[in-house]
Parts: sequence; C-alpha cells; structure tokens
Amino acid sequence: MALVSADSRIAELLTELHQLIKQTQEERSRSEHNLVNIQKTHERMQTENKRSDSGVQDAAPQTGSRPSPTPLSPCAYSVVSPYYRTKLRGLYTTAKADAEAECNILRKALDKIAEIKSLLEERRIAAKIAGLYNDSEPPRKTMRRGVLMTLLQQSAMTLPLWIGKPGDKPPPLCGAIPASGDYVAKPGDKVAARVKAVDGDEQWILAEVVSYSHATNKYEVDDIDEEGKERHTLSRRRIIPLPQWKANPETDPEALFQKEQLVLALYPQTTCFYRALIHTPPQRPQDDYSVLFEDTSYADGYSPPLNVAQRYVVACKEPKKK
Repeated sequence: MALVSADSRIAELLTELHQLIKQTQEERSRSEHNLVNIQKTHERMQTENKRSDSGVQDAAPQTGSRPSPTPLSPCAYSVVSPYYRTKLRGLYTTAKADAEAECNILRKALDKIAEIKSLLEERRIAAKIAGLYNDSEPPRKTMRRGVLMTLLQQSAMTLPLWIGKPGDKPPPLCGAIPASGDYVAKPGDKVAARVKAVDGDEQWILAEVVSYSHATNKYEVDDIDEEGKERHTLSRRRIIPLPQWKANPETDPEALFQKEQLVLALYPQTTCFYRALIHTPPQRPQDDYSVLFEDTSYADGYSPPLNVAQRYVVACKEPKKK
C-alpha cells in the first residue's frame, strides 16, 4: 500500500514539476524583451558618445569625455544624461525583478526534484525490505560489478549542487562540511564505514545504512559490495556520512577540501576508501577532486593524480603519515 501511495505522490510531483518548467520558460521569454531594450539603450548611448567625441559638444557630458562602457555593461551613471540614467535604472530594476521571479520558480522546481528523489529512495528501501525488485534494480546478489560501478558513478553525477540564496552559508554535508555532532544518518544513506576485513585488518568501505539504535548508539549497515550477505553493527565513530550536496567552487570555495589536505577518498573502480592528499580541488561545479592516494609502491609514497567525485571524498581524522 505504501508503494502505491508513493507512486501516486511521485506522479503528482512530476505534473507539478512539468508546470514549473513551463512557467520558467514563460518567465524567461517575457524577460527577454526587457533585456533587448537594455542592450539597445546601451548601443544608443555609445552612438551619442561617439558623436560627442567627434565634435558634437552640446551633447557632451559635463563630467568628462571618457568612452562609455560596452553594451550590457553597467554604466557609470555620472557620465550619462538624466534621461538615460532614469531609463536604465528602470530597465535594470525590471530585469532584477524578472531574474528573481525566475529564480524563485527554479528553486520550487529543485524542491520538487528533491522530494521526488526522496520518495524514490523510500520506495526502493521499502521494496528491498519487502523483497520486491523491479527490472531496473535487481537484487544485489545478482548485480554485476560493472553495473554497481555504473550506479556509483550515476549517484555522484546526480548529487545536487548546493544553491543558496545571497548570504546563505553552505549547510552540513555540503562538500567538505561535516555532519553536525547529533546527526543520525537515515536508512538508505550512503556512508564510509570502518570494518574489519577477512584478514583482520580494518578498512573503510562504502556502505548503506539499514538502521540506527538510539539505545546502543550503533548503526547497522550493509557493505555495498558484499551482495547483501553480510551486515555490520558499528558505533557512530566508525561511520562517516557522505556529502548530500556538491559545493560550488565558484560561490562556496570554503566548502571544499583544499590542496594537500588529508582525506579519505573512494579509489576508482572499487568500493573502498583510502587515505589521500588533495592534489587539486574542483574548479567548476561539474569537476572532480584530483587526489594522490598513499601508495608505498611509488618513490614519494603517493600515486599519480586520480579523479574522485565530491560524493566520495570525506575528511580523514587520522594524522598524516610522515
């Protein structure tokens, strides 16, 4: 029954999302006329200033004859006539209001997408518990390794980018920002989990949260790569929640790990985290980290640079090896 209810709600949200996308396009089309007017106004101003520089002194600005900015550049209002100053102020005020209206619609659309993804995840967990699987997501025991790697890449690519309002600071679990001290990961969340390997050594693995007990302060997690056959019970200190948003290097660089910072990173084409140094942080929202994994087989003790998505890079609390 819960699965049917989720399907119904998802269908409603998809319809609402479609309407918001249409509203975005309508808003953008409506604002284009004003943007064209801004460009034409700048072009007329440039033309008049060129005439002034050529000898039409009666139209020259009183404050000097410095060339006007190029079209669509913010003008220095002190060198334009009162007419153009008033006109541009009105045009830019309208453009700002149009941009804010479009931004509000886009934020509503992003909220709908987040809710859809949350419901899909809840449905997946419910199906897993009930032992029901659809054709697009077979039971983990039949999942080929190549399919698993593809799913992990898709998870990294579809991790939402944090887009805050002006003045907002990135929240916990955005990029390099850790979870709050009282944070409890939800069932289905992906985490880095420290477990004992078959040989007795400890290692950090990619795992999925099954449950959390407030009585014992312990998690139950499934190794993402153990075909669902083994479950680990671990204390909070052995669990590191993965980022839930990508940090934007262009607006929130402080929410990213910096060069030479020690981290745990998922080694490419595996489901294990290893110690690494940040070689290069992302420069654009779609970029990955470039990291140097600790590797004693190399003379300097580190591997060549390898790319790892923001989704799979977390802080390492252990001291850096000398």
